[in-house]
Amino acid sequence: MKTHESQEMYLETILLLRMRKANVRSVDVVEELGYAKSSVSRAVNLLQKEGYITIDENGDILLTASGQKKAEDVYEKHRVLTDAFMKMGADASVAEEDACRVEHVISDELFAAIKSYFG
Repeated sequence: MKTHESQEMYLETILLLRMRKANVRSVDVVEELGYAKSSVSRAVNLLQKEGYITIDENGDILLTASGQKKAEDVYEKHRVLTDAFMKMGADASVAEEDACRVEHVISDELFAAIKSYFG
């Protein structure tokens, strides 16, 4: 995992999977993202080393408090940006796709302004 953005993407994916199912394992992340098992395994190991996740004896991935916070922050950006883009007239699928890109690079200052402007 080379970038801050990919770290956030993995954490957001784990959060979204945990919202849908009780147990999330690496194979679920592989299926969700369509990435190679080796890439996901590397990313999961790095997230664990950095203290964002833990993995229990059954292979279930759990977000730590800091991992949960970071994942929720990214997901909030995703939701707010998607909504803002749609309010600006973008098609839902385009808004969703572009929000996914922008959420990882937008400054906190600009995000706060967009969030305030669009309520």
